[in-house]
This record gives sequence, C-alpha cells and structure tokens, in this order.
Amino acid sequence: MTDDLNRQLAFLEEADKLKGVVRANVLMDGSRRENTAEHSWHLALWAMVMAPYAPPGTRIDRAIAMALMHDLVEIDAGDHPIHLPQDLAHIIAKERAAADRLFALLPAAQGRAFRDLWEEFEAQASPTARFLRMLDMTQPLFQELGNAAQGPTDRDIIRAIMTTGRGAELVDSWPDIHRYAIALLDGAPVALTADLTARLRFLAEADQLKTVLRATPLHDRSRPENTAEHSWHVALFALTLPAHARTPVDVGQAVRMMILHDLVEIDAGDVPIHAQAARDPGMQTLREARAADRLFGMLPASDAGAFHTIWSTFEAATTPEAIYAKAIDRTQPVLSNLATGGGSWQDYDVSRDALEDRVGRKVTRGAPAVWAAIAPRVDAWFALCR
Repeated sequence: MTDDLNRQLAFLEEADKLKGVVRANVLMDGSRRENTAEHSWHLALWAMVMAPYAPPGTRIDRAIAMALMHDLVEIDAGDHPIHLPQDLAHIIAKERAAADRLFALLPAAQGRAFRDLWEEFEAQASPTARFLRMLDMTQPLFQELGNAAQGPTDRDIIRAIMTTGRGAELVDSWPDIHRYAIALLDGAPVALTADLTARLRFLAEADQLKTVLRATPLHDRSRPENTAEHSWHVALFALTLPAHARTPVDVGQAVRMMILHDLVEIDAGDVPIHAQAARDPGMQTLREARAADRLFGMLPASDAGAFHTIWSTFEAATTPEAIYAKAIDRTQPVLSNLATGGGSWQDYDVSRDALEDRVGRKVTRGAPAVWAAIAPRVDAWFALCR
C-alpha cells in the first residue's frame, strides 16, 4: 500500500505540469490564453451542469472523471489548436507515448483503469465519451464567443470551425447550441430555453475563477496557482486517492465537491490558510455564503439546490466524502510547497507546529495514510530550512 501511495503521489505531482500547457482560446475577460488544467476543470463543471442534455446511457460521474484526464497527455504532447493544420498521425503517436508514460506512473491496476478512461474518450466508444466530446467542443466555443476582446479575425476563425471544422459536428450532436452560436456570430441571437440560457450564464460566470490567484506557486515556480486549476488538481487527487480515505467514500461525490468547493472565490476571493485573516474567518464565511447563494442561484431551480448542497456539505465536513475531500484539499498545496522549496510557508513564516495544526490534523482526519507518507518530507524541509 505504501508503494502504491508513493506512485500515486508521484503521478499527481507530475500532473501539475498541465497548468503550464497553454491553449489557443482565451479567457472570457480577454486577459490571457487559457491553460489545459483550467480548461479540464471547466469541462468537468460543464459535464455536471449540462447533465440534463446528455444522451441516454451517459454516466455523468464517469464523464466528469474523463474530463479531468482527457487532456493529461498534453503534458508531453502539447496542445494542438483545431483551426490550424496538423499532422494527425504524428499527434496521435505523441499522445499515445505520453499516455504510456503518464499512466505507468500509477499502480498497475489504477493505471490501466485511467488509461481505459482516456482511450474511451479518444475512441468515442460510449455515450459518455460522445457527450464529453460535445461539451469539449462547446466550452471553448462559448468562451471565445463571450471574449470581451474578440476581434474580426477571431470571429472568422470561430465561423470556420463552426461551418467546416470540428465544430460542425454540433449540427448533429447539439443543433440548438450550433444555431445559437452561429446566430451570435451574425449578431442576431436565437432564443434558447430559459433552462439552457441559465446554465450557459452560470458556466460563463464560472470562467472568472481562472483569474483568482492563490498563495501557492506552481511546481515550476513560474507563477501563483489560480483557483480553477487548483480545483482541477484536487479533483484529480480525489479521483486517485480514495483507497486511502479513513472510511469508504462515494468517489464521484467527493470529486464533485472538489470541482465546486472554491467557486465562491469568484466573489469572496482566496484567503490563504496561513494568512492572519484566516484565523478569524467569520467575515470570510459570510462572504462565501453570500457568494454561494448568488452563484448557485443562477442555475435552474432543479439544480440550484443540489449544487448548493454539495458545496455546503463540503464546508460542514461531517460526511465521509466531505472529510476525505477536506483532507485532499489540504494535501495538494503541501506537495506544491515542497516542490518549490517552501512556497507559501516561507511567505507566511509558517512553523512546523502551525502546519500540523492547520493542515496535518485535517489530512489525518480524512486520509491518515496520505499524511503519514508526506510528513517525513515535511519534517525534512523544516529541519533544513527552519
């Protein structure tokens, strides 16, 4: 079990590199290009939100898991914009080599299971994979359509994708969305149902999470992590480490918690756990509760309550899934700080006792073996640097 856990942690640390893979499409505020990790988070959220539009036979929790790792191979193979000429055979070969390397980092059985999930998406071998492909085309399309800095060249590229490129598939798979996108390009929007309109507005609002910065740096020390890519990473942690939960958990529910848990930071911002303000959390708690009411209230009534409940259950940390999710949420930044020579521990002058109190106890409560595996590395860092 210890060897399995070490391999899983190595896989999750390697996954941090996906945050450095830059895509062609930009954020909706036009400020920068999206990276593949935050795209994968957003796509998983799309799968949750658009579940009522999934074809029969779709397994939504499987679609969410598929979204989290569908582009993991881009760590080695890079991103390939769909509007540019590409050598498809070369791309396929690179991505398969990447899958061989990355999934082999895991314990054998789990590596095969994750690889099968990736292969299912690549082959479009199930209703679940076809649903996710439909969303994988739609998410960047509507991100670009909502781009505040969009220009004529951008619109020409979108139109080409929608009429003669890969986006033309939506004519058959999601005709209402295809008609709506073309109408937006033409400046003559077609009315959608109130249900679909609400879901699109919520997903557009969620794009703002990609601009909320955290104290923790990326493993390559290039910049601070943002909350969207953090949410992707901890969801992948939750998917990978359930064997180490203190009690058995519903993995799909824990993953959903991780996807939604920090969405409130769009309004409330991030408060680093080691910052002084985090020790008097009353005002932040109020801000987050108001943010949850606003954000989840954007969804149709059929989902607003369910999404809010997932978030509030995580906050309360009384169910096995929430206790496990809280442990995972604390684990990921520890590995980032270890990878960067201390990271936010140095910024906030964190002591080993403070780390144990704020982090170690929560990880131990939900995933004791995980903290037991990491603690020697933590002790070694504090012995050397403090």
